[in-house]
Amino acid sequence: MSRLSLASLATASAAGLLVLSLGANAQTTAPAGTTAANAGTNAATAAAASSTGTTSTTATTNAAAAGAKLHGSDKAFIADGTQTVATQRDAARIADSRSSDREVKAFAEKIVADYTKLSNEMRAASPRGVDVPRNDPDTAVLDSIKNLRGADFDKAYIEQVALGGQQKALSAFQAEIAEGRDAGLKKVATEGLPVIQADIAKAKELAQRKHMAS
Repeated sequence: MSRLSLASLATASAAGLLVLSLGANAQTTAPAGTTAANAGTNAATAAAASSTGTTSTTATTNAAAAGAKLHGSDKAFIADGTQTVATQRDAARIADSRSSDREVKAFAEKIVADYTKLSNEMRAASPRGVDVPRNDPDTAVLDSIKNLRGADFDKAYIEQVALGGQQKALSAFQAEIAEGRDAGLKKVATEGLPVIQADIAKAKELAQRKHMAS
């Protein structure tokens, strides 16, 4: 074989080795780039998870702190006041659907409107982070009237709920006015008290017209 042929073979072999070497390097580099991208994604996911956990923990801590700062009277108003208000509202809804007396139904409709508004105002005025029951009526009161009919229902609703039950709401609002410390809650109690007093007066008038105890 001539020297020129040997030189050509040597050059071709060197070129082939160079191509193989470049291919091997490319294969080695690609996984490294993929690994870096994965590492970045994992780091971002971990950061997001950490942020979410921190936000949740902070919200819980703030809620607990807000509740701890409330005066005992304000806490009692939120707990007892919201329950008495919800009880009056839901009992009136039952009366509106069950009573056959036009006057009782009209009274119940007004109670639903008044106490729904009071419930919304109490929730709006409660300090941020404080858990306020949205729907926590006294089920024992509702159970005591829900299976009654006719005159028996009207008598039980007016005497036990509209009169007796509203007295509990009246007491809760009066206590907040006298002893509460939170300005927003006291404002709701002060503005809501005349509404409750007017509804009690209407309940007494209705009881007298129906010859019930008032």
